[in-house]
Amino acid sequence: MLVVGRNGVGKTNLLESLHVATQGFSPRTRQDTQLIRFGESAGRIVLEGHRATSPIEISVTLRQGQAKEAKLNGAKLPSAESLRREVSTLVFTPDRLAVVKGGPAARRAYFDRVLARLFPARAGVPQDYLATLAQRNAALRRVQLGLSGRDALEPWTERIAELGAALVEQRRVALTQLAPGFAERADELGLPDARLEYDAHPPTVELLEARLTRDLERGTTGVGPHLDDVLVASGDRDLRQYGSQGEQRLAVLSLLLAEAELLPTPPLLLLDDVLSELDLGRREVLARRLAGMGQTMITATHRSALPIEPSQVVEVEPGAAK
Repeated sequence: MLVVGRNGVGKTNLLESLHVATQGFSPRTRQDTQLIRFGESAGRIVLEGHRATSPIEISVTLRQGQAKEAKLNGAKLPSAESLRREVSTLVFTPDRLAVVKGGPAARRAYFDRVLARLFPARAGVPQDYLATLAQRNAALRRVQLGLSGRDALEPWTERIAELGAALVEQRRVALTQLAPGFAERADELGLPDARLEYDAHPPTVELLEARLTRDLERGTTGVGPHLDDVLVASGDRDLRQYGSQGEQRLAVLSLLLAEAELLPTPPLLLLDDVLSELDLGRREVLARRLAGMGQTMITATHRSALPIEPSQVVEVEPGAAK
């Protein structure tokens, strides 16, 4: 599907609503109040379609000052974010360049989400690790203040070592699966020798205890996968430092396409303003690639931006879609 219209008429809002309705959150903001029309107290998104041969209906209701409410085929879900376990959606927006050009935290968060989508049974490991990290840091501060003894740290140190080792290993597995497709998609889009590198060492009890004095001084755990980074490179160049914005866009797009090909069920692809900085040759390559994948929504200002005939064109005008 190609969504066309002038800048500022609401194309991105349409794409964002699909992401909220299939993933339970916005790719733009985590402040739900920003998703409700200005001056209104509530909003609702309803999607109808088919999953395989079965009909599916999803609704997400937003109210000022309340948690989002999501329903799947009329049944209320525990949380809106539970939709992520029901429907696969991947999104490209210009602000997703932070995956490459941003700091290590942005890459860790991104690749941990990839890990969760590729291996749903392991999706809880990053959250479990971060929760345990928060407990160990709190225990460090209590010892620092003289409110407890060092022996109180032992169970948290052991758990950090256990979960940290699991998280490092699972990240490695996910990146090993993702890297070949990333290199192939990047190469065909004009970004040669693209690679991912995760040079990390799991924390051990011995390592954590060896730096305990420094951790107590700072009140934080100074070693572990919460400080790791993933290198996104083209040849010898770290694209964060030495990549152009165009190369960074190609890298993020290639990551998305590579992940989509690994998922057991083709995801819904939401591509916002992905064509504007691609030359005709790369647009043709991308269009051919997308034609063989699942459902895709692309936004553009003109029909001519997409070099193939889309299955559907939605023209957005101020306040309306037709």
